[in-house]
Formats: sequence, structure tokens, C-alpha cells
Amino acid sequence: MTRSSRRVGGGVLRALNLLPFLPLASRAPTYGRLLWELSVDPRVPTSRKALLALAGAYIVAPIDLVPEFIPFVGTMDDVIVLVVAIDVFLEGLDQSILDEKLLALGIPRDELDTDLARVRRLVPKPVRRIFSRVPGAIDGVAEFLSQTSVDRRARSLVARIQSQTQESSA
Repeated sequence: MTRSSRRVGGGVLRALNLLPFLPLASRAPTYGRLLWELSVDPRVPTSRKALLALAGAYIVAPIDLVPEFIPFVGTMDDVIVLVVAIDVFLEGLDQSILDEKLLALGIPRDELDTDLARVRRLVPKPVRRIFSRVPGAIDGVAEFLSQTSVDRRARSLVARIQSQTQESSA
């Protein structure tokens, strides 16, 4: 089997694995705006925002936990990571903030709930459980850094570097 025919087969597998998410594709831009609005809202916990950032970093990283050559699962890991991260992100929000953003963007709540239910059926429960623990772990690391004053030292270092950079450019 040539390298190009393997790529074509991998593309077909990837396309087949994405079929269950096809109904969501038309609403992707709308949900993207929702995620953006929530990400820039100061009322949304930083740990929730970090979950989305970690998922984004995983998707663009050249190394996957599950290699692409493993049938079905290998081509689905990026999609699963993204979808579950978004689901856990939304699930952990104050519902009044979510409702406020949905109303502002004209997204019916029942449409979002239906789409989330569809996604939850497609993603294995152990994967969802692992992701649901990530924001708590991020909060724990942040609290530890705060208690050990590493966060203050890092901010101080960044401030010194910024002032030195400004002084040298003046």
C-alpha cells in the first residue's frame, strides 16, 4: 500500500467518524461565538477557560495520545477532546451566565440542550469523567502556586522584564 493510498483511506475513515457530528456542523459558527463570549466574560472561572485552552493545544499539537493509524479511535481523538471539553466547559458554568449569553446571541436553549445530549451519547462515559476532573485539578494547581507564592514571584518577574523592555526601548 502506497503512502498516498493510506492517506486517502485515513481521510475516508476520518470523514466516516465525523458523520455523527454532522448535524452540529451548521451551528458551529454560532456555538463558536457563544464560546468566545463566555471565554471573555470575567464571571467565567479561569479553570473553565483553561480547559478550552488545553483542548485547543491538544488539537494543534503534532502528537496524539491515540495514533492516527489505529482504526476509528485514532481518527476520533481530536474530535472527542474538543467536543468533551466544550461540554464540560458549558456544564460547569453558572447557568444564569449561560442563559444570558444564549439570549444575547439568539440561540434557543432547547437546541443547545439537544445538541449536548447527542454529543453525550457519542462519547464514552469514562472520557467524560476524566475531563470533568480537569477544571478542579487546574484550580488545585492554582491554589498550590498561590500558597507557595510562586504566582507572585512569576508576576514580579514578568513586571521586571516588561519595565526593562520599556526602558531599553525608550
